[in-house]
Amino acid sequence: MALFGNTTEEKKPAQGGSASGGEKLLNKLPIKESPLATRILSRPRITEKSYALNALNQYVFVVSKTATKKSVKRAVEEAYAVQVEKVRIVRLPAKRRLFGKSIGMKSAIKKAIVSVAKGQSLELFKGGM
Repeated sequence: MALFGNTTEEKKPAQGGSASGGEKLLNKLPIKESPLATRILSRPRITEKSYALNALNQYVFVVSKTATKKSVKRAVEEAYAVQVEKVRIVRLPAKRRLFGKSIGMKSAIKKAIVSVAKGQSLELFKGGM
């Protein structure tokens, strides 16, 4: 017995035959769904420093702890359809933080600084500073 009904059936389009406005907008987005990219790239890291790097065609992503330079390069090329020239990886350690009287931990992250070929850019980072 399925809890949420049959999810394997494809929904048929309306009788008009045309896609809705929301589907047209999703088709124009530059990001592709790729299993490698969803496993390697967590999210873009948006800070003042990363926006300053955007002028140099460099973009910063938070990546998984097991990511390598080659896997990050392949993931960005598949997801954003750009040519990656160079990848630098930085591991930021965990830090202790005080929350009132209790002590907590800020988790460690791994970030990748990706250099893209001249003349190419990622639409995700436009419109910031």
